[in-house]
Amino acid sequence: MALHRSSGRWQLGLGLAALTACLWGMLPLLLDITLQVLDPVTITWFRFAIAFSVLGTWLGLRGEWPQRRQLTRSLVIQLAIATVFLGANYLAFLVGLDMTSAGTAEVVIQLAPLLLALGGLVVYGERYTVRQWMGLGVLLAGMAWFLLDTVGVTTIEPRNYWLGSAIIVLAAILWVVYALLQKQLLLKLSSSQIMVVLYGGCSILYSFGAKPVLLLEQTTTQWIALLACAANTLVAYGAFAESLNHWEASRISAIIALTPILTLVFVDLAAWVWPEQVAVEALSRWGWIAACVVVCGSWIVVLGRRHVPKQ
Repeated sequence: MALHRSSGRWQLGLGLAALTACLWGMLPLLLDITLQVLDPVTITWFRFAIAFSVLGTWLGLRGEWPQRRQLTRSLVIQLAIATVFLGANYLAFLVGLDMTSAGTAEVVIQLAPLLLALGGLVVYGERYTVRQWMGLGVLLAGMAWFLLDTVGVTTIEPRNYWLGSAIIVLAAILWVVYALLQKQLLLKLSSSQIMVVLYGGCSILYSFGAKPVLLLEQTTTQWIALLACAANTLVAYGAFAESLNHWEASRISAIIALTPILTLVFVDLAAWVWPEQVAVEALSRWGWIAACVVVCGSWIVVLGRRHVPKQ
């Protein structure tokens, strides 16, 4: 079976991956605000519906909607599987976030890029050098240290904390299946064509359980946060999908691993600007040191000597 190969434009892939990390770093904070009024299903439906409407309109104006002749049986099956796993990932992450906190959710969800890295090695024949494997070990150690520090200072009821964390682990696994399928789908469709199908499919799936009437109960701040979540869905996943076209999945995963540090920075800034809406994330000095270890591990992976994938 033919496998997708990156274009080699690694600078573009790096820039798109960095944009994705920044947008995903903001996301838990925005979702935390929207969860004050809306339920996870309604939030997920709204995000997908807005993303589908905007991207679908843009593709329609450009005449770039997927053509019927492109949609072979195997491609439709792959799109359906990717849709289910992406939609399930969104919901599981929201449920886990509601039971933990923005910082904790982002630390645990970092299992996703690590699993994506391994998936890139196994499925797409990408290779790590010895230095990159060492960097991955540093990254894992930093994440473990970071998570233990967060557990030690959290005020969340332990049972909810661990259950929420377990649900986020599930979200990470679901996301990796989607991401690997996304890269393979690029053989037949553009990243925009893939995402419009996934957004549309997910919005239909979640329309059955959504409660649009709850939208009327939101404050101005909550509306801004919800619209920002929808925009985040459109831009972040578009950037991520396109980055897979130009760079190796294993290296993209290292950039995305920076997301929890970005989340903590955004949460602290938001708590300073809107103290009535956002609580400061509990984190000790050692937690910040652990965060720096994660950053170091990520960049060792990214800056490791280039290795040509197996043919």
